[in-house]
Amino acid sequence: MKFNSDFRHDLEVGQLGEKLLADVLDNKRLEVKKDLKAMKTGNVFIEYRSRGKRSGISTSEAEWWALIVSEDVIKLIKTERLKQLCRPYIGTKRDVSGGDSNTSRGVLLPVSEI
Repeated sequence: MKFNSDFRHDLEVGQLGEKLLADVLDNKRLEVKKDLKAMKTGNVFIEYRSRGKRSGISTSEAEWWALIVSEDVIKLIKTERLKQLCRPYIGTKRDVSGGDSNTSRGVLLPVSEI
C-alpha cells in the first residue's frame, strides 16, 4: 500500500475496515476456536476429522473463523482461505492426532501464516 499522510484518507481506510469487521460480526456465520497453546508452540490445531468422521473445518458452515491464539490476540480469517492454508499440510508431519484422547486429526498450521 502506498504511503499517504492525509488524515481524511486514513480515516476513510479505517472506516472501511470498521465496516468489514461489523459486517462479519453482525451478519456472517462465524466459528470461534480457542487455542491458547498457539503462541507458545507457534501453531494452531485445525481439526478436520474426529472419531473416524469428517469434522471441524471440513464440515464447518461458517463463512469466517475467529482463532483465539492468546488472551489478547484473535486472528480472523475466511473459512475458504483457512482451508487453502491447511490443504498443503495434509499427509505431512504437520497432519497430526489431537483433541480429546487424540481421537481427532488436524493440521498444525503456523500462526505466522494466518
